[in-house]
Amino acid sequence: MERTNRIKNPLMAGVVWRSFSYLAAAGTALLLAAFGCSDQAGKGREAGLLTLYGTVDIREVQLAFQDGGRILGLTVDEGAEVKKGQVVAELDPIRFKMEVDRLTGEVAAQSQQVARLKIGSRPQEIARARAAVAAAQSNLKEAELVLGRKQALLHLNRISQQEVDSALAGMETWQANLKTTQEELSLAVEGPRREDIAAAEASLTALQAARELAAQHLADTRLQAPATGVIRNRILEPGAMASAGAPVLTMALTNPLWVRAYISEPDLGRIREGMGAEIQTDSQPGRRYQGWVGFISSTAEFTPKTVETTELRTKLVYRARIFVCDTNQELRLGMPVTVTINTNQKQQDKMSGCD
Repeated sequence: MERTNRIKNPLMAGVVWRSFSYLAAAGTALLLAAFGCSDQAGKGREAGLLTLYGTVDIREVQLAFQDGGRILGLTVDEGAEVKKGQVVAELDPIRFKMEVDRLTGEVAAQSQQVARLKIGSRPQEIARARAAVAAAQSNLKEAELVLGRKQALLHLNRISQQEVDSALAGMETWQANLKTTQEELSLAVEGPRREDIAAAEASLTALQAARELAAQHLADTRLQAPATGVIRNRILEPGAMASAGAPVLTMALTNPLWVRAYISEPDLGRIREGMGAEIQTDSQPGRRYQGWVGFISSTAEFTPKTVETTELRTKLVYRARIFVCDTNQELRLGMPVTVTINTNQKQQDKMSGCD
């Protein structure tokens, strides 16, 4: 037993000694690495260089028709570059054209109605009204003469009272008829009422607005790009039924293009909006894109987990937007990039756009 223990103890001692040597070597390496990182960070700060890490951010637009219908055709494919106002898709316009034609006819009819009311009565209508007044006057005069003769005969007991009453009623009838024809003549001379003209004009305005709306619906059958960009996805194909507001194409807006990065609180005083910046990607190591700081958030937030930085992820940072000049469209949405900013720039060195 004693011999066995003497054999095991040297083995244990060797294991312990080797473990201690490894730990010492690892600790020394960590200390050297820490001093090296600190030395590099110090050199970067002394040189005025600030390094940020972020991702390329591109806004996307879902292109959709305002009205539903069958897709007649698509003029672009995925990856196509489009300009503002370029037609990218079209609906079958037959139904919309028919609606425009129908309302055009109604507008024409109502326009004639308004014109007729504004012109007023025709000369022939006024002359006819005057002739009716003259006829009513003649008939009334005759009825008065008949009543007078019958009243004289009544005094001579030649006729009955009933005949006199009938003549009186006939005269009163013609008096009322004369008054009616005179009012009709007055209306013919004065023309339509202002209220009738206003109502007709209002109806015409409503029809014109409906026609313009139908014309806009017809124009909306041609889907246009709202800005310059690149088509990313074709969601629907020709022949499919598109619903109002349902995406047909997805377009990425290439202007503006920016990087979403985060600034730690100690570096916040070294950077300002307008400073020039250089952007690098892993896919193009030797390529440097020019840009400038366009926006720095005024509120702090926690670093997102998708951003890789040398700081702790739970440290409060400030979001920044660095605009990038990418004429060859080499940057893609979500691409990780490294941003380098020379914080020794002068105030007059601010940038505001791509040359």
